[in-house]
Amino acid sequence: MVTSKFELQRNAFGKLILTSSDGEVFEDVSPVRAFPIQSPLMSISMVMGDGREVAWIDQLSDLSDSTRALVLAELEGREFMPEIQQILDVTSFALPCTWTVRTDRGDTAFVLKGDEDIRRIGSTSLLITDNHGIQFLIRDMFGVDKLSRKILDRFL
Repeated sequence: MVTSKFELQRNAFGKLILTSSDGEVFEDVSPVRAFPIQSPLMSISMVMGDGREVAWIDQLSDLSDSTRALVLAELEGREFMPEIQQILDVTSFALPCTWTVRTDRGDTAFVLKGDEDIRRIGSTSLLITDNHGIQFLIRDMFGVDKLSRKILDRFL
């Protein structure tokens, strides 16, 4: 397994090609974060389609600018987890209900089916799954505005 010493490029079909420092070539690799919420810029595995790990990245900052840009672009394309910045409204405190939220990707609304769809991640983060399976992250439930915190308190 290669650790952070590799070259990365895209082929004509847009797939990532990893070339190790000893010249071994791996086609169609994908980055996978080991700890996507707690440490999104650390501990990233480069894996083949069958799940076999071919390289490990301790920290994204260890990579060249061009390689880092390719890894980040690939991660953004395969990971969709909007971060809730503010809860604007809920239709009801009874479930199911519709939440209207402001995220880092814009305002949206989703249906929360049940209490089990809000999961604590660590001591301050929450992962909320809507009725379509899309996951929304609240990185710091104590750092949100007063109204958002009040709404969260009713559901936790």
